[in-house]
Formats: sequence, C-alpha cells, structure tokens
Amino acid sequence: MDIKGYIFDYGGTLDTAGCHWGKMIWHAYERHNIPVTEDMFREAYVYAERTLGRKPVIQPDYNFHKTLEMKLRIEFDYLVEKGYITETGFSLASKRSAVLEDLYAAVKETTGKSREILLKLKEKYPLVLVSNFYGNISVVLEEFGLDGIFGKIIESAAVDVRKPDPRIFQMGVDAVGLKADEVMVVGDSYKKDIVPAHSIGCQTVWLKGEGWVEENYPDCVADRIIASLKEL
Repeated sequence: MDIKGYIFDYGGTLDTAGCHWGKMIWHAYERHNIPVTEDMFREAYVYAERTLGRKPVIQPDYNFHKTLEMKLRIEFDYLVEKGYITETGFSLASKRSAVLEDLYAAVKETTGKSREILLKLKEKYPLVLVSNFYGNISVVLEEFGLDGIFGKIIESAAVDVRKPDPRIFQMGVDAVGLKADEVMVVGDSYKKDIVPAHSIGCQTVWLKGEGWVEENYPDCVADRIIASLKEL
C-alpha cells in the first residue's frame, strides 16, 4: 500500500486505544462500585450523549477534564432522577469524582502513548485529524500535548458535518493535499470511520478494541485491523 499521508480519528482512537467510550466509563463505574446495572448505565450514557449533542453544554474553552466532568454529571443526575441511585449529596459527589479522576488518568496515559506514535509518523507523513467533537478539540489536544502534530483539524462542530457523512473525510483528504487512495484513515469505529472513508477511496485501518456492542462484519472493508496503534 502506497501511503503518503494519514487521517486520524480522536475519540476512541487516540484517547482510549480503541475502547468505546461507553465501555471505558462503565468499567470505571465497576471499579468504583457504582450501584447500577450495565443496562441502567447504558440508558444514562445514551441520554448524556444525546443531551450533549442537542444542547451547547460543552463550551469552546472547556478542557477535557471539564468536558468529562459535565458528561458524568449528566449521567449521574439521570441515574438519580430515574431512581437507579438513591445516594445524594457528598456521598454521590465523591463517587462521581472518583470515576472522573480514574478516567482522566487513563486518558492522560493513553494520549501520552499516542503522542509518541504520532510524532514518529509525523517525521515521514502529513497528519490530519477528523473528529466528531464539541467545538473544543483544540483545547483538548493542547491539554494532552497533541497540539502542533496535525497539519489540519477537521472538527464536526466547526464544519457542521458529522461522521458517518463521507464529506467530513473528503475535507480531511483535501486538507492533507493528496489523492484519496494515498491516504490512510485510522479509526476505532467501523461504521463511522472505516465505511465512510472507504467509500471515498481512502485506505483504512480499523483499531478494533472493546466496542459498545460486539462487532463482526463478514464483508469487512477495512484494509487492515489492528489491536494497537503501535502496529502502525
């Protein structure tokens, strides 16, 4: 494969090493003994994601710690409102804080490892980021030392196009300044990254980690499936 440039996804790829964010948070709930079932958590997670997509909760100057704090607050409020959690006050706040700091530490470690890989690739290839995010991706990249690595950042909130719309990947290809078949797209979501990138002619690498649901595609179009970014 004649690769001349890379397009990377951010969430689930560079920050969690392929693990879906829903699963990341659920495992933190488990570690800190949050008294809910996974089905209850899934309700809260979906509710929070839809709320963040519908309302301008995340401000452009929010770093990731603040972004994650807001997401968890919405989840916990939902769980209390539904009666799934009966604790309130300091006890509930302490548990939510423990989950937050647990997840933040994990993301800081993972983005540090991603940074080393990206810097090595940057020596040979132009890199572009294409991400569904809330309008604060530049702040988050700076927070984790990932600023200055990508020649261009295509963020859904800024361009008003979201994955899996192939147009957002075409923007990435245009930004990297190459032909689509010379560009390798790396992402953790088969449906949101691999399929749309493949549809416009890009080469694709599926970073396959723990998904929100079990994903098996007999007619998988990914050119390569990896379990770690180190394999790049």
